Amino acid sequence: MPAVRPNTAVRATRALQQSTTTTSTRSFSATPRAASSHGPQYDPPTGWLFGVKPGEKYQKEGWETPFFYGFCGSLILAAVAYGFKPDTSIQTWALEEARRRLEAEGILEDPEKK
Repeated sequence: MPAVRPNTAVRATRALQQSTTTTSTRSFSATPRAASSHGPQYDPPTGWLFGVKPGEKYQKEGWETPFFYGFCGSLILAAVAYGFKPDTSIQTWALEEARRRLEAEGILEDPEKK
């Protein structure tokens, strides 16, 4: 019995010839792509910084002012909260615990007794 059957070899050859002559593209999604109706998405470059010509005044959009004050305000609030947060590190706890134990044994003097 031969290692490769003739019918299988013929079918494989035909499949290779057909696959090389026709190019097919497969999508990564099972759902078909819907056509958009929002117009072109590409905005060609104008050559001006932020699209504002020299001599023209920039007009702010409605979301820019609340975003600026909200973002800066939240950064300031976070900095203040970080400055006043309690120290919960293990090193601080161990230092205080060692000081308490040494004071209880009488090895270290109590700093409040003066």
